[in-house]
Amino acid sequence: MKYQNYIFDLYGTLVDIHTDEGNLKLWRKMAAAYKKYGAVYTPAKMRKTYELLVKEAQKEVDEILIEPVFEKMFTMQNVTVDDETVVEMCHLFRKTSTEYIRLYPKVLESLDLLRKKGYRLWLLSNAQEVFTRYELRHLGLWAAFDGIYISSSFGFRKPDVRFFRSLLEEQQLDPKQCLMIGNDRETDIAGAKAAGLDTFYMHTALTPNDQSPADPENPMEFEGDDWERIVEILCKL
Repeated sequence: MKYQNYIFDLYGTLVDIHTDEGNLKLWRKMAAAYKKYGAVYTPAKMRKTYELLVKEAQKEVDEILIEPVFEKMFTMQNVTVDDETVVEMCHLFRKTSTEYIRLYPKVLESLDLLRKKGYRLWLLSNAQEVFTRYELRHLGLWAAFDGIYISSSFGFRKPDVRFFRSLLEEQQLDPKQCLMIGNDRETDIAGAKAAGLDTFYMHTALTPNDQSPADPENPMEFEGDDWERIVEILCKL
């Protein structure tokens, strides 16, 4: 087989998700949760503070770590909490802002088939680890990969070639034996190519609207999220 390693994006490639951080219900719940610990915010003030802190953090690094943002929202109100409470707030935020999260059909069966055929599987996701690790377990994906790489743990994200090289170098992978599979031309595909990887592009409902559909003449591009068909293609490469 040409490739020995398949590297997967997560959201929009394996997982269908919709979040809404502008939902008033979210900020009401967050304000109520913080108030229990003595940090008093109105929902509107909490949202404004959160967005400001995120914006400030993004000036320092390409990919922020979200936990310090939620912790600072306590300290700004002169409240000190432990790490467990901060993680609790992170999970409440993610759970309340997520309208739905689900695997595309046949994803687990497809990954299992690829592993049985001898491929090594890796996850390379632009995401917050405190959110994604829980979601991977919830979706049954935690044990599906030989290694999991989440951008918030590195301080940079796709398309930064450093993120791809972190995986390649740590796992001692030959780029020529690796294929990146993702649904975003600008992050997954462009970044992987810059790192010397071949790519397989999926145009799904979560692909950014300004990106072109899959080219029907290109065997390394696929329109949709039909993993029953996609895995057949991958097994023949």
